[in-house]
Amino acid sequence: MKYLFLLNDPPYGTERSYNGLRLAREMIKEKDSGNQVHVFLMGDAAACAKGGQKVAQGYYHIESFLKMLVTRDAKVGVCGTCMDARGLADSELVTGAHRSNMIELAEWTKWADKVMIF
Repeated sequence: MKYLFLLNDPPYGTERSYNGLRLAREMIKEKDSGNQVHVFLMGDAAACAKGGQKVAQGYYHIESFLKMLVTRDAKVGVCGTCMDARGLADSELVTGAHRSNMIELAEWTKWADKVMIF
């Protein structure tokens, strides 16, 4: 199955992006599952892709979830307009994430068997 995860919430302060990434991780945990995952970060979720995050001991670490997804061949797109609005440069993105746009989101939506919105 092909899954698109669309995240809207900030990396911290709510648990919606965290829970979306947890589910995405489970969908491709087993390499031989045949599942494919794309993650699109928009709105405040664009900050999820900021590299170099430092969180307090005991808190979940969004950057590590994204890195794990990328190692399992997930694609991670970040809305470029949302990045610009938040002053997030391409060079600040976690390795494997890329600046994206609504055209790519539309293509990924057509590609996906299921779209999960968080």
